[in-house]
Amino acid sequence: MPLIVSALAPAATLIISVSGTSLIFLALLGALAARAGGASVTPSVIRVTFWGALAMGITAGIGVLFGTVI
Repeated sequence: MPLIVSALAPAATLIISVSGTSLIFLALLGALAARAGGASVTPSVIRVTFWGALAMGITAGIGVLFGTVI
């Protein structure tokens, strides 16, 4: 789904749109995995979303550090 958003979103909002969509779908997949595994949904969603956001932030930070992301 984030790939479809990247094709449809305007260039001015591309980074925010793809990041937001990715986090939403990470949360949905975390919930689905928790339900399938019989675990508690809320902590699973929080954990997957937090670590996904952290990974995106670190990746963006490294991109800024090396001058590949504005």
